[in-house]
Amino acid sequence: MRKVNLLISQLRSHVGLGGRMGALAWLLIPLFAAIGAGLWGSWANRTRRARGDGPELDGYARFRAAMERSHSGT
Repeated sequence: MRKVNLLISQLRSHVGLGGRMGALAWLLIPLFAAIGAGLWGSWANRTRRARGDGPELDGYARFRAAMERSHSGT
């Protein structure tokens, strides 16, 4: 947090940001974070569309079969 404060104070002194522009700089930080999160989310989800639900359903079927085997012995 200290580095961000230093960065904004340097911007204010070099560019001449006033009080309103300083507030704008603080509001841009969450905006950039939201854009970055959206880009990362779309990148992280890129393989799910190509794979489909097949591996997940196969894993669930194996889980059900294992649970049925463990209960049939008691």
